[in-house]
Amino acid sequence: MKRIVLAGAGHAHQVVLDSFAHKPIYGARFTLVSPRAQQIYSGMLPGVVAGHYREAEATIDVAALAERGHADFVQDEVVALDAAAKTLALKSGRTLGYDALSLNVGSRIDLSAPGAAHHALPVKPFENLRDVEADHIAIAGGGAAGIELAMALRYRGMEVTVYAEHETFAGPVAERVMRALRRLRVDYRPGMRADHVASGPVVYSGSSRQAFDLVLWAGGPAPHPWLAGSGLALDERGFVRVDECLRSVSHPEVMAAGDCAATGEAKAGVYAVRQGMTLADNLRCVVADMHLQPYQPRDKALLILTCGRRYAIAMRGGWSAEGRWVWWWKNWIDRRWLRTLERPRRAA
Repeated sequence: MKRIVLAGAGHAHQVVLDSFAHKPIYGARFTLVSPRAQQIYSGMLPGVVAGHYREAEATIDVAALAERGHADFVQDEVVALDAAAKTLALKSGRTLGYDALSLNVGSRIDLSAPGAAHHALPVKPFENLRDVEADHIAIAGGGAAGIELAMALRYRGMEVTVYAEHETFAGPVAERVMRALRRLRVDYRPGMRADHVASGPVVYSGSSRQAFDLVLWAGGPAPHPWLAGSGLALDERGFVRVDECLRSVSHPEVMAAGDCAATGEAKAGVYAVRQGMTLADNLRCVVADMHLQPYQPRDKALLILTCGRRYAIAMRGGWSAEGRWVWWWKNWIDRRWLRTLERPRRAA
């Protein structure tokens, strides 16, 4: 019987496990490894921070999802991968061998800026944001995640300053985002990168410096350090290079999806969900010794940016819209996703 390990419980593996729950696979033993038995759903995180949802409403029961998907659940963290030996080393000291491996371990926050690792709080894992409470907060990183978080915290009454190396959005969408930030009186500083953080904490940007009660680091994604010693072929940033079937270009028994994979798509949940659909089909092919199916990337996806209050901005390609109705639309999408993951499995 083939041993197949699913490392990480990101969006792609959530799709895989839901697929297995409704159409079980025979002839293989699946094991899911994830650091948490329950995890906050990223799409609803700004709503949790703003107070629109209780944490329990936005939590995925990873252990239960694994059970429904006929996978053994191991609550542990991957700390090393030996692709040649086909083994994973876990934080507990345990070693897992595999015949096939699927990686959906996400990414970490890039803390390479001087002082960031010591004087700032990374926004990943999301559980770091559970008890954030301060009078004046700086957010380093002006991407969609940093802007959503800034507006959620400002809605709760905190003073928020956002340092952004450049504007993330352009055209009409940028105008919509700027209006939303101004309405909430978020101190948004495009063109001002947080160069380093000193004790205090104090943020330095060029020749300027400012003290805050808390600095949240929402910089770009960085690969997990253990990938560098795995033996897998990686891209220039350190993410797993995959072919058109989401298979490692150097080790065909390894697949990767989501943030940890170099697919050419943006590192966002909506793309990971799409990759998960192909990944589920290809894991079935692995068990049946059939040819894998190619993943079809897309250059457009719906992005909905929440704006602190129950108000949101939607964008896809050149189209955009905003309003309370957009927030309720996103609320429906997010709740439907969680309900999908909670559906009981069919009888085997």
